[in-house]
Amino acid sequence: MWKAMRRAGRATVHLALAAALAFGLYLFITVLLLTAIGTVAVVGIWLLPETVLLIRRIAGAKRAMTFAWTGRRIPEAYQPITGPLRQRLRTAVRDPGTLTDLRWMVASYVYGALILLALPLWAVGLVVDGMWCGLLGRTPVVLPLITRIADLEAGWSQALLRPSPKALLAARVEELAATRADAVAAHEAELRRIERDLHDGAQARLVALSMRIGLALRAYGRDPEAARKLLVEAHDHAQEALTELRHVVRGIHPPILTDRGLAGAVRALAASSGLDVTVQVGGGLEEGPRPPAAVEAAAYFAVAEALTNAAKHSGGRRATVRLERLRGGLRATVSDDGRGGAEEHGGTGLLGIRRRVAALDGEVTVTSPAGGPTVIDVELPCVW
Repeated sequence: MWKAMRRAGRATVHLALAAALAFGLYLFITVLLLTAIGTVAVVGIWLLPETVLLIRRIAGAKRAMTFAWTGRRIPEAYQPITGPLRQRLRTAVRDPGTLTDLRWMVASYVYGALILLALPLWAVGLVVDGMWCGLLGRTPVVLPLITRIADLEAGWSQALLRPSPKALLAARVEELAATRADAVAAHEAELRRIERDLHDGAQARLVALSMRIGLALRAYGRDPEAARKLLVEAHDHAQEALTELRHVVRGIHPPILTDRGLAGAVRALAASSGLDVTVQVGGGLEEGPRPPAAVEAAAYFAVAEALTNAAKHSGGRRATVRLERLRGGLRATVSDDGRGGAEEHGGTGLLGIRRRVAALDGEVTVTSPAGGPTVIDVELPCVW
Protein backbone atom coordinates (compact mmCIF):
# COMPACT_ATOMS: atom_id res chain seq x y z
CA MET A 1 0.00 0.00 0.00
CA TRP A 2 2.75 2.43 0.96
CA LYS A 3 4.54 1.65 -2.29
CA ALA A 4 1.36 2.46 -4.19
CA MET A 5 1.02 5.72 -2.27
CA ARG A 6 4.60 6.74 -3.01
CA ARG A 7 4.19 5.97 -6.69
CA ALA A 8 0.90 7.86 -6.75
CA GLY A 9 2.66 10.79 -5.09
CA ARG A 10 5.30 10.77 -7.84
CA ALA A 11 2.56 10.52 -10.43
CA THR A 12 0.83 13.53 -8.92
CA VAL A 13 4.05 15.53 -9.06
CA HIS A 14 4.50 14.51 -12.68
CA LEU A 15 0.94 15.52 -13.54
CA ALA A 16 1.35 18.80 -11.66
CA LEU A 17 4.45 19.60 -13.70
CA ALA A 18 2.58 18.61 -16.86
CA ALA A 19 -0.25 20.94 -15.87
CA ALA A 20 2.21 23.78 -15.24
CA LEU A 21 3.75 23.22 -18.65
CA ALA A 22 0.31 23.09 -20.25
CA PHE A 23 -0.57 26.39 -18.59
CA GLY A 24 2.66 27.87 -19.93
CA LEU A 25 1.77 26.64 -23.41
CA TYR A 26 -1.50 28.54 -23.27
CA LEU A 27 0.45 31.69 -22.43
CA PHE A 28 2.81 30.87 -25.30
CA ILE A 29 -0.08 31.29 -27.75
CA THR A 30 0.58 35.04 -27.60
CA VAL A 31 4.13 34.47 -28.88
CA LEU A 32 2.81 32.24 -31.67
CA LEU A 33 0.31 34.88 -32.74
CA LEU A 34 2.93 37.64 -32.75
CA THR A 35 5.26 35.44 -34.79
CA ALA A 36 2.50 34.60 -37.29
CA ILE A 37 1.54 38.26 -37.69
CA GLY A 38 5.17 39.37 -38.02
CA THR A 39 5.92 36.67 -40.60
CA VAL A 40 2.90 37.55 -42.72
CA ALA A 41 3.81 41.25 -42.50
CA VAL A 42 7.45 40.34 -43.39
CA VAL A 43 8.66 43.01 -40.92
CA GLY A 44 8.85 40.50 -38.08
CA ILE A 45 9.94 37.50 -40.13
CA TRP A 46 13.08 37.28 -38.00
CA LEU A 47 10.85 36.11 -35.13
CA LEU A 48 10.15 32.79 -36.86
CA PRO A 49 13.52 31.03 -36.25
CA GLU A 50 13.70 32.44 -32.72
CA THR A 51 10.22 31.10 -31.95
CA VAL A 52 11.18 27.69 -33.34
CA LEU A 53 14.19 27.67 -31.00
CA LEU A 54 11.90 28.49 -28.06
CA ILE A 55 9.58 25.65 -29.06
CA ARG A 56 12.57 23.31 -29.13
CA ARG A 57 13.46 24.29 -25.58
CA ILE A 58 9.90 23.73 -24.39
CA ALA A 59 9.79 20.34 -26.12
CA GLY A 60 13.17 19.53 -24.55
CA ALA A 61 11.76 20.30 -21.11
CA LYS A 62 8.86 17.95 -21.82
CA ARG A 63 11.25 15.22 -22.94
CA ALA A 64 13.22 15.58 -19.71
CA MET A 65 10.00 15.50 -17.67
CA THR A 66 8.82 12.35 -19.42
CA PHE A 67 12.22 10.70 -18.99
CA ALA A 68 12.11 11.43 -15.25
CA TRP A 69 8.82 9.51 -15.00
CA THR A 70 9.36 6.64 -17.44
CA GLY A 71 13.15 6.23 -17.38
CA ARG A 72 13.12 6.05 -21.19
CA ARG A 73 14.84 8.83 -23.12
CA ILE A 74 13.10 10.48 -26.07
CA PRO A 75 15.72 11.25 -28.73
CA GLU A 76 16.09 14.69 -30.30
CA ALA A 77 16.69 15.19 -34.02
CA TYR A 78 17.03 18.84 -34.94
CA GLN A 79 18.97 20.61 -37.64
CA PRO A 80 21.04 23.52 -36.23
CA ILE A 81 19.48 26.93 -36.88
CA THR A 82 22.56 29.03 -37.65
CA GLY A 83 23.90 31.35 -40.29
CA PRO A 84 22.26 34.26 -42.12
CA LEU A 85 18.56 35.01 -41.71
CA ARG A 86 17.59 33.31 -44.97
CA GLN A 87 19.37 30.11 -43.98
CA ARG A 88 17.84 30.20 -40.49
CA LEU A 89 14.37 30.63 -41.98
CA ARG A 90 14.88 27.78 -44.41
CA THR A 91 16.10 25.44 -41.68
CA ALA A 92 13.31 26.41 -39.26
CA VAL A 93 10.62 25.75 -41.87
CA ARG A 94 12.06 22.62 -43.51
CA ASP A 95 13.33 20.84 -40.41
CA PRO A 96 11.09 17.78 -39.80
CA GLY A 97 11.58 18.32 -36.06
CA THR A 98 9.62 21.58 -36.29
CA LEU A 99 6.53 19.74 -37.52
CA THR A 100 6.93 17.13 -34.77
CA ASP A 101 7.09 19.80 -32.06
CA LEU A 102 4.11 21.71 -33.48
CA ARG A 103 2.07 18.51 -33.62
CA TRP A 104 2.89 17.88 -29.97
CA MET A 105 1.95 21.45 -29.02
CA VAL A 106 -1.43 21.21 -30.74
CA ALA A 107 -2.16 17.93 -28.96
CA SER A 108 -0.98 19.44 -25.67
CA TYR A 109 -3.62 22.17 -25.91
CA VAL A 110 -6.23 19.39 -25.93
CA TYR A 111 -5.05 16.93 -23.30
CA GLY A 112 -3.32 19.68 -21.32
CA ALA A 113 -6.70 21.24 -20.67
CA LEU A 114 -7.94 17.91 -19.32
CA ILE A 115 -4.94 17.72 -16.98
CA LEU A 116 -5.56 21.25 -15.71
CA LEU A 117 -9.23 20.51 -15.05
CA ALA A 118 -8.68 17.13 -13.44
CA LEU A 119 -5.67 17.96 -11.27
CA PRO A 120 -7.73 19.26 -8.29
CA LEU A 121 -9.87 16.14 -8.42
CA TRP A 122 -6.75 13.97 -8.39
CA ALA A 123 -5.38 15.82 -5.36
CA VAL A 124 -8.65 15.35 -3.46
CA GLY A 125 -8.80 11.72 -4.55
CA LEU A 126 -5.24 11.16 -3.34
CA VAL A 127 -6.08 12.51 0.12
CA VAL A 128 -9.35 10.59 0.39
CA ASP A 129 -7.79 7.37 -0.85
CA GLY A 130 -4.93 7.76 1.64
CA MET A 131 -7.41 8.17 4.49
CA TRP A 132 -9.45 5.25 3.14
CA CYS A 133 -6.40 2.99 3.17
CA GLY A 134 -4.80 4.27 6.36
CA LEU A 135 -7.82 4.44 8.62
CA LEU A 136 -9.93 1.60 7.28
CA GLY A 137 -7.21 -0.67 5.92
CA ARG A 138 -8.99 -0.96 2.56
CA THR A 139 -7.41 -1.53 -0.85
CA PRO A 140 -6.56 1.75 -2.61
CA VAL A 141 -8.83 2.71 -5.50
CA VAL A 142 -7.80 6.15 -6.70
CA LEU A 143 -4.04 5.68 -6.34
CA PRO A 144 -3.63 3.16 -9.20
CA LEU A 145 -5.87 5.37 -11.35
CA ILE A 146 -3.61 8.40 -10.83
CA THR A 147 -0.54 6.33 -11.71
CA ARG A 148 -2.29 5.03 -14.80
CA ILE A 149 -3.18 8.55 -15.92
CA ALA A 150 0.46 9.63 -15.49
CA ASP A 151 1.56 6.64 -17.58
CA LEU A 152 -0.98 7.56 -20.23
CA GLU A 153 0.15 11.19 -20.33
CA ALA A 154 3.80 10.15 -20.62
CA GLY A 155 2.91 7.67 -23.36
CA TRP A 156 1.21 10.42 -25.36
CA SER A 157 4.25 12.63 -25.01
CA GLN A 158 6.60 9.85 -26.08
CA ALA A 159 4.52 9.06 -29.14
CA LEU A 160 4.15 12.71 -30.17
CA LEU A 161 7.72 13.86 -29.48
CA ARG A 162 9.49 10.88 -30.99
CA PRO A 163 11.33 12.10 -34.12
CA SER A 164 10.20 10.80 -37.47
CA PRO A 165 12.50 8.52 -39.49
CA LYS A 166 13.10 11.43 -41.86
CA ALA A 167 14.19 13.67 -38.98
CA LEU A 168 16.46 10.97 -37.57
CA LEU A 169 18.02 10.47 -40.99
CA ALA A 170 18.57 14.21 -41.44
CA ALA A 171 20.17 14.46 -37.99
CA ARG A 172 22.37 11.46 -38.74
CA VAL A 173 23.51 13.01 -42.02
CA GLU A 174 24.32 16.25 -40.19
CA GLU A 175 26.24 14.34 -37.53
CA LEU A 176 28.21 12.37 -40.11
CA ALA A 177 29.04 15.56 -42.01
CA ALA A 178 30.39 17.15 -38.82
CA THR A 179 32.28 13.97 -37.92
CA ARG A 180 33.80 13.81 -41.39
CA ALA A 181 34.91 17.44 -41.16
CA ASP A 182 36.51 16.78 -37.77
CA ALA A 183 38.21 13.63 -39.10
CA VAL A 184 39.60 15.53 -42.09
CA ALA A 185 40.83 18.32 -39.80
CA ALA A 186 42.45 15.80 -37.45
CA HIS A 187 44.04 13.99 -40.39
CA GLU A 188 45.47 17.22 -41.79
CA ALA A 189 46.80 18.21 -38.37
CA GLU A 190 48.41 14.78 -38.01
CA LEU A 191 50.05 15.07 -41.44
CA ARG A 192 51.39 18.53 -40.55
CA ARG A 193 52.78 17.16 -37.28
CA ILE A 194 54.50 14.26 -39.06
CA GLU A 195 55.90 16.60 -41.71
CA ARG A 196 57.17 18.98 -39.02
CA ASP A 197 58.75 16.15 -37.03
CA LEU A 198 60.46 14.76 -40.11
CA HIS A 199 61.66 18.18 -41.27
CA ASP A 200 62.88 19.43 -37.90
CA GLY A 201 64.11 16.09 -36.60
CA ALA A 202 65.09 13.18 -38.81
CA GLN A 203 65.72 15.23 -41.94
CA ALA A 204 68.02 17.65 -40.11
CA ARG A 205 69.92 14.71 -38.59
CA LEU A 206 70.32 13.03 -41.97
CA VAL A 207 71.60 16.26 -43.56
CA ALA A 208 74.18 16.61 -40.80
CA LEU A 209 75.07 12.93 -41.23
CA SER A 210 75.63 13.39 -44.96
CA MET A 211 77.83 16.42 -44.35
CA ARG A 212 79.96 14.59 -41.76
CA ILE A 213 80.46 11.61 -44.06
CA GLY A 214 81.41 13.93 -46.94
CA LEU A 215 83.95 15.77 -44.81
CA ALA A 216 85.33 12.45 -43.53
CA LEU A 217 85.84 11.21 -47.11
CA ARG A 218 87.76 14.36 -48.00
CA ALA A 219 89.93 14.21 -44.89
CA TYR A 220 90.57 10.45 -45.01
CA GLY A 221 93.70 10.61 -47.16
CA ARG A 222 95.48 13.55 -45.53
CA ASP A 223 94.22 13.38 -41.90
CA PRO A 224 92.91 9.95 -40.81
CA GLU A 225 92.41 11.09 -37.20
CA ALA A 226 90.13 13.99 -38.23
CA ALA A 227 88.27 11.61 -40.55
CA ARG A 228 87.76 9.21 -37.65
CA LYS A 229 86.33 11.98 -35.46
CA LEU A 230 83.96 13.00 -38.26
CA LEU A 231 82.82 9.38 -38.67
CA VAL A 232 82.16 9.16 -34.91
CA GLU A 233 80.04 12.31 -35.15
CA ALA A 234 78.27 10.86 -38.21
CA HIS A 235 77.54 7.70 -36.23
CA ASP A 236 76.00 9.79 -33.41
CA HIS A 237 73.84 11.68 -35.92
CA ALA A 238 72.70 8.37 -37.43
CA GLN A 239 71.61 7.14 -33.99
CA GLU A 240 69.76 10.39 -33.33
CA ALA A 241 68.06 10.17 -36.73
CA LEU A 242 66.92 6.63 -35.95
CA THR A 243 65.52 7.83 -32.63
CA GLU A 244 63.61 10.61 -34.38
CA LEU A 245 62.23 8.18 -36.97
CA ARG A 246 61.10 5.78 -34.24
CA HIS A 247 59.34 8.67 -32.54
CA VAL A 248 57.52 9.55 -35.78
CA VAL A 249 56.57 5.90 -36.38
CA ARG A 250 55.20 5.57 -32.85
CA GLY A 251 53.06 8.66 -33.54
CA ILE A 252 51.54 6.96 -36.60
CA HIS A 253 50.99 3.46 -35.19
CA PRO A 254 53.08 2.29 -32.23
CA PRO A 255 54.87 -1.02 -32.93
CA ILE A 256 54.25 -2.06 -29.32
CA LEU A 257 50.53 -1.95 -30.06
CA THR A 258 50.99 -4.48 -32.86
CA ASP A 259 53.28 -6.70 -30.79
CA ARG A 260 51.57 -6.71 -27.38
CA GLY A 261 48.00 -5.68 -28.11
CA LEU A 262 46.07 -2.88 -26.46
CA ALA A 263 46.36 -4.12 -22.87
CA GLY A 264 50.13 -4.66 -23.11
CA ALA A 265 50.70 -1.34 -24.83
CA VAL A 266 48.69 0.51 -22.19
CA ARG A 267 50.64 -1.23 -19.42
CA ALA A 268 53.84 0.03 -21.06
CA LEU A 269 52.35 3.53 -21.11
CA ALA A 270 51.49 3.22 -17.42
CA ALA A 271 55.02 2.12 -16.56
CA SER A 272 56.55 5.15 -18.29
CA SER A 273 54.01 7.64 -16.93
CA GLY A 274 54.92 10.19 -14.31
CA LEU A 275 51.96 9.01 -12.21
CA ASP A 276 51.26 5.87 -10.22
CA VAL A 277 48.96 4.22 -12.79
CA THR A 278 46.81 1.15 -12.19
CA VAL A 279 45.64 -0.73 -15.29
CA GLN A 280 42.49 -2.83 -15.07
CA VAL A 281 41.42 -5.09 -17.94
CA GLY A 282 37.95 -6.63 -17.99
CA GLY A 283 35.37 -8.24 -20.19
CA GLY A 284 37.77 -10.89 -21.50
CA LEU A 285 39.65 -8.31 -23.57
CA GLU A 286 42.94 -10.23 -23.44
CA GLU A 287 41.46 -13.70 -24.01
CA GLY A 288 39.17 -13.07 -26.97
CA PRO A 289 39.85 -11.73 -30.46
CA ARG A 290 41.58 -8.39 -30.77
CA PRO A 291 39.63 -5.32 -31.87
CA PRO A 292 40.32 -3.82 -35.31
CA ALA A 293 43.64 -2.00 -35.64
CA ALA A 294 41.97 1.40 -36.05
CA VAL A 295 39.95 0.90 -32.85
CA GLU A 296 43.05 -0.23 -30.92
CA ALA A 297 45.01 2.78 -32.14
CA ALA A 298 42.25 5.25 -31.24
CA ALA A 299 41.90 3.77 -27.74
CA TYR A 300 45.69 3.72 -27.24
CA PHE A 301 46.18 7.34 -28.27
CA ALA A 302 43.20 8.43 -26.17
CA VAL A 303 44.70 6.75 -23.09
CA ALA A 304 48.15 8.16 -23.87
CA GLU A 305 46.81 11.70 -24.25
CA ALA A 306 44.70 11.40 -21.09
CA LEU A 307 47.67 10.18 -19.02
CA THR A 308 49.88 12.94 -20.44
CA ASN A 309 47.25 15.54 -19.53
CA ALA A 310 46.93 14.10 -16.04
CA ALA A 311 50.69 14.16 -15.47
CA LYS A 312 51.10 17.72 -16.78
CA HIS A 313 47.97 19.52 -15.62
CA SER A 314 46.06 17.63 -12.93
CA GLY A 315 48.49 17.94 -10.03
CA GLY A 316 47.50 14.43 -8.96
CA ARG A 317 49.65 11.45 -8.04
CA ARG A 318 47.60 8.45 -9.12
CA ALA A 319 45.56 7.43 -12.14
CA THR A 320 43.50 4.41 -13.12
CA VAL A 321 43.01 3.03 -16.62
CA ARG A 322 40.14 0.65 -17.20
CA LEU A 323 39.91 -1.30 -20.48
CA GLU A 324 36.76 -3.29 -21.07
CA ARG A 325 35.24 -5.31 -23.87
CA LEU A 326 31.60 -4.39 -24.50
CA ARG A 327 28.97 -6.33 -26.41
CA GLY A 328 29.32 -4.06 -29.41
CA GLY A 329 32.54 -2.21 -28.81
CA LEU A 330 35.41 -1.23 -26.56
CA ARG A 331 35.55 1.10 -23.57
CA ALA A 332 38.61 2.86 -22.17
CA THR A 333 38.27 4.94 -19.00
CA VAL A 334 41.03 7.07 -17.51
CA SER A 335 40.57 8.71 -14.10
CA ASP A 336 42.98 10.65 -11.91
CA ASP A 337 42.96 12.14 -8.41
CA GLY A 338 43.95 15.63 -9.56
CA ARG A 339 42.37 19.03 -9.14
CA GLY A 340 39.89 18.67 -12.01
CA GLY A 341 38.57 21.57 -14.02
CA ALA A 342 39.81 20.22 -17.37
CA GLU A 343 38.59 22.31 -20.32
CA GLU A 344 38.14 20.79 -23.74
CA HIS A 345 39.23 23.96 -25.53
CA GLY A 346 42.05 24.78 -23.16
CA GLY A 347 44.80 23.15 -25.21
CA THR A 348 44.80 19.94 -23.15
CA GLY A 349 44.36 17.57 -26.11
CA LEU A 350 40.78 16.64 -25.26
CA LEU A 351 39.56 18.03 -28.58
CA GLY A 352 42.08 15.82 -30.38
CA ILE A 353 40.80 12.78 -28.50
CA ARG A 354 37.22 13.64 -29.40
CA ARG A 355 38.05 14.09 -33.08
CA ARG A 356 39.99 10.85 -33.32
CA VAL A 357 37.20 8.91 -31.60
CA ALA A 358 34.43 10.64 -33.59
CA ALA A 359 36.09 9.51 -36.82
CA LEU A 360 35.22 5.94 -35.77
CA ASP A 361 31.70 6.91 -34.68
CA GLY A 362 32.67 6.65 -31.02
CA GLU A 363 31.81 8.80 -28.02
CA VAL A 364 33.89 10.67 -25.45
CA THR A 365 32.53 11.73 -22.06
CA VAL A 366 34.61 14.07 -19.91
CA THR A 367 33.72 14.63 -16.25
CA SER A 368 36.02 17.07 -14.51
CA PRO A 369 34.42 19.14 -11.74
CA ALA A 370 36.50 21.71 -9.90
CA GLY A 371 38.41 19.88 -7.20
CA GLY A 372 38.43 16.65 -9.20
CA PRO A 373 38.47 13.90 -10.03
CA THR A 374 38.78 13.94 -13.83
CA VAL A 375 37.26 10.97 -15.64
CA ILE A 376 37.60 10.52 -19.41
CA ASP A 377 35.42 7.76 -20.80
CA VAL A 378 35.89 6.59 -24.40
CA GLU A 379 33.54 4.16 -26.15
CA LEU A 380 34.41 2.82 -29.59
CA PRO A 381 32.05 0.60 -31.59
CA CYS A 382 33.48 -2.53 -33.20
CA VAL A 383 32.49 -6.05 -34.17
CA TRP A 384 34.24 -8.84 -32.27
